[in-house]
Amino acid sequence: MPIKGKLFVISGPSGVGKDTLAGEVIRTQPGLKRVVTATTRPPRKGEVNGTNYWFLSADEFDQRISSNGFLEWATVHGNRYGTPRKEIEDSLRAGMNLLLAIDVQGAKTIKDKMREAVTIFIAPPSFKELEKRLRGRSTENEREIAARIKTAETEIEHLDAYDYAVVNAEIRDAAADLRGIITTVLDG
Repeated sequence: MPIKGKLFVISGPSGVGKDTLAGEVIRTQPGLKRVVTATTRPPRKGEVNGTNYWFLSADEFDQRISSNGFLEWATVHGNRYGTPRKEIEDSLRAGMNLLLAIDVQGAKTIKDKMREAVTIFIAPPSFKELEKRLRGRSTENEREIAARIKTAETEIEHLDAYDYAVVNAEIRDAAADLRGIITTVLDG
């Protein structure tokens, strides 16, 4: 059965606001469903299993890898993350439009496997602002923040590989830009 829906992949550095933007766009864009990805990291305060992520043990994650249950997976900052294959493939075949928020290496893997995926890079207004956001989350120690900033500097070099880019200086404006891209693609 041919694919009828569209897959929109947003990615960018850790702390850039991918999840916040995804939540805002899903809330205000009719006919768009968010893909819930899996991780081995523990939930942060307020995160809900099945809503923010599927929180899996290392063994559960390994089992999904063995059964080809992920479209892509990677280890990022010491934790594993994966994109569920069946949910995406079944939803796209059914004509659903999906929004997937993942890291930069995951977006590249998805685009390599699904050329029709629409990739959108979410960029910070500056590295100074990105560092401020990471510190504001209070979820990483100094070493982890430094590692995430260093990774972000490398990730931003891949911006040209994306179909579109949005600078997330202000969430309302970035969400409007993201909705505009999605609407243009769906109407095109």
